[in-house]
Amino acid sequence: MEQGQTETFKKQLLRQRADLLAQLASLRGGLVSRVEASTTHFGEREPDSRAQTETERQLEFALDAREGAELDTVEAALRRIADGSYGVCVDCGVDISLARLHATPETSRCMACQTKLEKRHAG
Repeated sequence: MEQGQTETFKKQLLRQRADLLAQLASLRGGLVSRVEASTTHFGEREPDSRAQTETERQLEFALDAREGAELDTVEAALRRIADGSYGVCVDCGVDISLARLHATPETSRCMACQTKLEKRHAG
C-alpha cells in the first residue's frame, strides 16, 4: 500500500479513536471507569425494582464492553499501520480491497475471510 493511502487511513483511524474516547468519557461522566460511573449513577437514584436496576446495570456494562472492543480494534489497526502490515488480511495474507478499508478502516480481514469467520461463529 502506498504511503499516502496509509496516511489517509491513519488520519481516519485517529479521528475514530478520538471520537470513541470522547464518547466513553461522556457516557461515563468523565475519566472514570464504568464501574465507578455505575456505582454513582445507581447510588443516587430512588430505589427501583431490583430487577430493573440490575437490567440497567448489565446494559451499561455491555455497552462498555462493546465500546472497549471497538476501541481495541481501532488500536490494533493503528499498530498494523506502524508495523507495515496494514491492509493485508491477517488470515490469508491477501491485500484487503481499498473499498473495504474506506468503509471500515479498522478491518483486519478481507471479505472472504470475514465471511468465513462469521459463518463459523453463526453455526
